[in-house]
Amino acid sequence: MSDMERDQLENEELVDEEATKEAVEDEAVEKLGDDEEINVDDIEGLDDFEIFADIEKNKEDEDGAEEIAESDDSLAEFDEVESEYEQALDADEDSLEDQMVLDGFEDLEDIKSFEEDKDFEGVEEIREEQIEEQFETLGEMLDGKKYAEFARTISELNPVDVADFFLELSPKRIPGVFKLLKKDISAEVFAELDSDVQEKIISAMTDREISFIIEELAVDDAVDMLDELPANMVARIMKNASIETRAEINRFLAYPDFSAGSVMTAEYVDLRANMTCSRAIEHIRRTGVDKETVYIAYVTDASRVLQGTVHFKDLIFSDGDKLVGDIMETDIIYATTHDDKEYVADTISKYGLLALPIVDKENRLVGIVTVDDAIEVIQDAATEDIEMMAGITPSDKSYMKTGVWETWRKRFPWLLVLMISAIFSSAIITHYESAIGTYAILTAFFPMLMNTGGNAGSQSSVAIIRALSLDEIERGDFFRVVWKEFRVSLICGIGLSAACYIKTILIDFGCQFTSENFIIAGIISITAFFAVVVAKIIGTILPMGAKKIGLDPAVMASPFITTIVDTITLVIYFGIASRVLNF
Repeated sequence: MSDMERDQLENEELVDEEATKEAVEDEAVEKLGDDEEINVDDIEGLDDFEIFADIEKNKEDEDGAEEIAESDDSLAEFDEVESEYEQALDADEDSLEDQMVLDGFEDLEDIKSFEEDKDFEGVEEIREEQIEEQFETLGEMLDGKKYAEFARTISELNPVDVADFFLELSPKRIPGVFKLLKKDISAEVFAELDSDVQEKIISAMTDREISFIIEELAVDDAVDMLDELPANMVARIMKNASIETRAEINRFLAYPDFSAGSVMTAEYVDLRANMTCSRAIEHIRRTGVDKETVYIAYVTDASRVLQGTVHFKDLIFSDGDKLVGDIMETDIIYATTHDDKEYVADTISKYGLLALPIVDKENRLVGIVTVDDAIEVIQDAATEDIEMMAGITPSDKSYMKTGVWETWRKRFPWLLVLMISAIFSSAIITHYESAIGTYAILTAFFPMLMNTGGNAGSQSSVAIIRALSLDEIERGDFFRVVWKEFRVSLICGIGLSAACYIKTILIDFGCQFTSENFIIAGIISITAFFAVVVAKIIGTILPMGAKKIGLDPAVMASPFITTIVDTITLVIYFGIASRVLNF
């Protein structure tokens, strides 16, 4: 074969090979598609893997280019949306969710993740769900008699949550389940239980178990428990307490319920001024395990007279050889055992204290009131004020644990007094019965005028009661407060009387512009003005007067003031109407 023929044959083979390669590439691309992977064995005639590798590489390059383009577009879109988002955030941080209506916003993963991270409104619900799941798990362990696993699992929970778990159990099951608790947490859990649950547990305890619980409880917790239990059970508990514990409990029980002594605890850390810092730290390490708090230590002398306070961090960061007396604070904020517990709570709140030392008449340290006890006092005081403002006798029990008859006893007397006091309003209406028969239209405005006066008085009384509770008003501020409320009442009265006049003519009289309608509208608007002024003055004077004579200002709240204002409003109404209409 000549060279020319050989070259021609090779060229033809190359052409055929190229054609075959192109055909295989087309088939591979067709089978590969846009996103799917391809099996080399599925392509007939694709024996040369290099060809397939080239196809794969080309496709990856193309896909990579497309991804880069898409990424660029996404980044541009993200930058644009992020800019709009920042503008929305600056415009109104509180309505962030309402601003998230931007096109393409939810398609961006980064913004989505940010939405999830910033949404903390459901943390409380999540926590409650977790606790419910834990309770279900514990219940299943009890049902399956997996007592060892139950004791191990429940010991890892917070004592408050464990106490809540006992509320989920049937009464018969409570004593047995309590005995499954480990000893190191049983006293803490017992202190958090409701009194009725404590009573069930104690009734099923042996004397030895009662002795262990009473000795492990903090004195203030033991006193709180004994206050709620029946006398026979208290006698049994005191019988099984040690002599020292019994004496300590009796000392605390002797304090009046309103006093600081009734809410203090004797579990505090005391130091001596001549101790070195290193020795003081060792003393706290040795004795502080059972104390209410170790963050603040109290420096006393041999007679327990309070000399100063020292923070634990000051002990740590001071030279070990330095004396406690050199670093203690001598400007002490304290209270006495017979100070009002609400005053103590307010003092802790005012100065941001973790605990407040309580001393006796000889300035000897007898206990401390911690911030958690102060919070409980504040909550109880607020609950009492709310109940009194609503005309309900305060109760120490929660709503669900107060029986129907007990609830009736606390509400009925107030309702009876308020109903009887309404006799004066009835007497006024009866006195003007003949005039009402002549001008029956006057009766249509009784509710509006009485409600306006009552609401005005309630506004002032609530504001004054709150200010008195927070000590924002002093005794010498009486005339300043009355003068301020008087000016406020004038402005409110003018505005309301004008609105009342327009409303009476346009709505009540249906735009019937007669002289009689103008006169009656004038009577009503003038009455509204004086009713508002008088109501606000009464709503100011009564709470402050109650405080002056030693009563709780909350007694002079909405129901009482509304009843008084209703009567005065009727007197003003008929007094003006009788003079204008001559009846």
